[in-house]
Amino acid sequence: MHYAPMTDRLKNLGSDKWDLHFRGRQMVAAGEPVIELTIGEPDIPPDTALYDACDQAMRAGRVRYSNGRGEPAMLEALSAKYSRRTGRTFTPENFLCFPGTQTALAIVMLGLVSTGDKVLLPDPYYATYEGVIRATGAEIVPVRLRKENRFHLRAEDLEAAITPGCRVLLLNTPHNPTGAVLSAAEVAAIGEVCRRHDLWIIADEVYEELVFEGSFASPLDIAALEERVIVTASISKSHAAPGFRSGWAVGTPELCERILPLSESMLFGGQPFISDMTAYALTHDLPTSAVMRTQYARRAKLVTELLQDVPGIEPLPPEAGMFILLDVGALGISGHDFAEALLAGHRVSVMPGSSFGAQAERLVRLSLTVPDPLLTEACGRIAACAQGFAGRDAHAASA
Repeated sequence: MHYAPMTDRLKNLGSDKWDLHFRGRQMVAAGEPVIELTIGEPDIPPDTALYDACDQAMRAGRVRYSNGRGEPAMLEALSAKYSRRTGRTFTPENFLCFPGTQTALAIVMLGLVSTGDKVLLPDPYYATYEGVIRATGAEIVPVRLRKENRFHLRAEDLEAAITPGCRVLLLNTPHNPTGAVLSAAEVAAIGEVCRRHDLWIIADEVYEELVFEGSFASPLDIAALEERVIVTASISKSHAAPGFRSGWAVGTPELCERILPLSESMLFGGQPFISDMTAYALTHDLPTSAVMRTQYARRAKLVTELLQDVPGIEPLPPEAGMFILLDVGALGISGHDFAEALLAGHRVSVMPGSSFGAQAERLVRLSLTVPDPLLTEACGRIAACAQGFAGRDAHAASA
């Protein structure tokens, strides 16, 4: 039978990247004492007010069809949020609502590039970005994020990577998996490069509310860039509500109008009761993100303190988000090999760096979304795993 070329382009770019995560889940189901540090699923529940808002909306009959753009209350809440943040006026025409950031990214990318185009992608990158780009038929142009620069994208590295056919920069700040947060000056310099080369900027800002110190900066906040910036975000991380699948895209009215038919062809709207709950989340000062910021910053420091003196392990402290990276390259193995050994021999599941691009091959990513005692236990197992590799090398050297 014949299949569309897209299915070939996406082969091995879906759940295969989470193979270790799923194997860890299977071991837990079989009764194994696995500590799961793989995915970014908040370990606190959404605020009870969100459950109440959702329940009230459902009981009020908000279970009928929506429309392609989004429900009025959510659109007004988004308009207020971004008008307040940027100091410019945003209206419902600047938004499209989606079931989560992932869907927003996929549909926006489909609306901007196709076969023959190129997308600039800072590497390391979030695991799904490769599939989002390859689904369109576009080519990925990697831009190296350097450990010595704390994985901050440099404008000069971006400009050096640009080749004919580049149409889009997929920018993620705060960054997953590294936790890097670009400064306003860095964002401005990157934006100027994109302006000179007439590039779109798709900015994934789902971790906006989880910056540990300092302030968040976005290319959308620069008026001179507004015609070329599309922001995607959701309440998944900010409000600990990933299962509700509620996100959005922000752009010019023209962009939203052009992409709306594509969204309608796939989705034709979300659930009105979830939209009402999202509107409530966006218009009320809930403590959820502040609690997570404090917890994840503390846990990142805890992991660093527990592992920084372990031979062969280098913790790379994040500036935001819910993850920390470990560089295991000094052990003489890849991140994938370390993650395999850690799960098989020590019952800790982590994400191998190979899921996040070529520049992350010697890394593993740990989620900070477990209680401190469990994270401490996991670090002990990680140290034991590292010592096993170090001991093997010492034995080989003396043989």
